[in-house]
Amino acid sequence: MSEAAKVRKATFHLYTFTISKLISTFGSSVYTFGISLYVLSITGSAASFAINLICSTLPRSLIAPFAGYAADSYSKKKLVILSQVASVLSVTGLLVYSLAFGLSLTAIYITTALVSASSMFTGVTFTSSIANLIDPDRIQKAMGFNQSAMSIATIGGPVIGGMLFGFVSMNIFLVVQIAAYIVALLLESTMDFKLFTNGTAKGEDVKQSLVKSLKEGAVYLKSNRVIMVIVTTAIGLNFFFSALMIGLPFIAVQQLKVESAHFGMIEAMIAVGMLLASIYFAMRKEVKFPLLFSKRAILVMSVLLGAIAIPLLLDLPYGMNVGYLLVLMFGFGVSNIFVNTPIGVMMQKDVEEEYRGRVFGILDSMCMAAMPLGYLLFGLLYDSIPAQYIVWGSSLCLVFLTLYMMRPSVMKEAYPELGQPVPNAPKFS
Repeated sequence: MSEAAKVRKATFHLYTFTISKLISTFGSSVYTFGISLYVLSITGSAASFAINLICSTLPRSLIAPFAGYAADSYSKKKLVILSQVASVLSVTGLLVYSLAFGLSLTAIYITTALVSASSMFTGVTFTSSIANLIDPDRIQKAMGFNQSAMSIATIGGPVIGGMLFGFVSMNIFLVVQIAAYIVALLLESTMDFKLFTNGTAKGEDVKQSLVKSLKEGAVYLKSNRVIMVIVTTAIGLNFFFSALMIGLPFIAVQQLKVESAHFGMIEAMIAVGMLLASIYFAMRKEVKFPLLFSKRAILVMSVLLGAIAIPLLLDLPYGMNVGYLLVLMFGFGVSNIFVNTPIGVMMQKDVEEEYRGRVFGILDSMCMAAMPLGYLLFGLLYDSIPAQYIVWGSSLCLVFLTLYMMRPSVMKEAYPELGQPVPNAPKFS
């Protein structure tokens, strides 16, 4: 295939991938919102809701390394299609069961776990394939489009889900998700997952045992200092970000007495910030020093985390508290994309193709494992320690972690040119 033909195909991938992600994520968001309300409405139990959440997150954490192994060892296109088919069959099975016997909590939990597992295979495989689908010059644009699609679904899914919940049965929610998965499957089946392969990946030609392959991936990760720094920092970021996820509703609703409608707007501002920042990255040229760029964004995020406590110290009017939190959460959304997008582009380009699936699988697994631990720890702390001390402590820990992990020696290793006396070169600290 000529280079011009490759670029045209990559352009097709760019938009097909974005539309596929938007449709499937939107359908999942509508379904998740509906099923959450359904579980709460029939049980009135937060524990039942929590079990469904566990069924969604635990399989993803456990299966991520195996999904990475599969992405590196088998046809990526076949893996994406099979995992999407598994998702369709899982939700279809729940729909058939519902029509025959009515919905039950057990059936919902099982379906949630199955969809979570299959979507992990789809997600890891797609993430490890972006550099194969898109030409190197437009990887950042692809990442920006991808984040934009997810942000739109995050904002719009609950809105549509809330509108539907009061007027239609749960079977309609299931049909929406099935339709979204089928459309995404059809779009993904048109993609060429070997368009920009470099020919070094073992893939389908050389099979290794699961244990040996995972060990090899871990060894590669440890041997690459810069990538290891990214993974370690990401785990810490996810852990301390749990202080926000638990602390925001606790501080806003419990202590500042923010009304539920206004709190929904505050949470939505995170997605709005993510959307606008994603559009910004899709439009701008590629970041020259992504690790340095993300380091600064993490430090900004750390300051914003500590700043959540400000309304607890000042006796501000209700409207100012709400306005302050709206601006703060918008900043969180922007800084989140400023961290993730440059690092994502860097990893797509710097991680060797034959290890990409396992590296992303290990990263996803460890980050998702860190969040429930954070939820548990911070959930206990908020009940026994003043909230401001928790967010300040988390903020300081994240600052120290970032400054240590992304210290000048690591920056010089990642970007040797930073150590040269080049005029107008960016400073680092």
